[in-house]
Amino acid sequence: MTIEKATVPPTLFERATQRAISAPPGRSADATREKLLVAAYEQFCIDGVSGASMEDVAKRAGTSRITIYRKFDSKDALVDEVIAHELSEYFAYFQKAMAEADTFAERLVTGFVTSIQQIWSNPLIKRLIADDPALVPGLVGGGGGRNMYAVSQFVATALGREQQAGNLDPSVDPDMAAELIARLTGSFVTTPGGQVRLDDTAQLEQLARSYLLPMLKVPTD
Repeated sequence: MTIEKATVPPTLFERATQRAISAPPGRSADATREKLLVAAYEQFCIDGVSGASMEDVAKRAGTSRITIYRKFDSKDALVDEVIAHELSEYFAYFQKAMAEADTFAERLVTGFVTSIQQIWSNPLIKRLIADDPALVPGLVGGGGGRNMYAVSQFVATALGREQQAGNLDPSVDPDMAAELIARLTGSFVTTPGGQVRLDDTAQLEQLARSYLLPMLKVPTD
């Protein structure tokens, strides 16, 4: 007799991460839909996702209940799109910051600091984590660790390009290094506190230079 394993449904953050990675951010051509997304973001920041209703969002956007349901089939669909948009903005900011760094070492430092500060400081992400701690594992790992693996693959691709360009030591495994980076940054974002101040950019940069660069065998001088 064969026992089939139950399929673990994707978490909120997993769905949003997959959408954010696969689709670049951009404003909707539908002005009403865009207005509803902005209103939803604001309402979720104020009342939390569970405390905000579709009617609240429609009222904030200056539209009707009928209109919001024409644009979004359900509240879950609206929440998914709002979170995906926030993460898309993060990935775009991350890639822009990386592109502006002159050296591989600086790209690693910039990527580390940006990853932590942009997600940790996002008002909606902070509200979601504060209101529902059960979402924390989903942000870091997702169902069965899938979210963490998706982020790791994003980082691994970037590290692989650096290795092909001769910037990353050939003895370093890009996939393993990417997973370590994803786990490390995820833990800072979801469990802030301790000796590291996430709003102290200089401290985070020094942390990356002292520990992250040596781990990846990147010269620090």
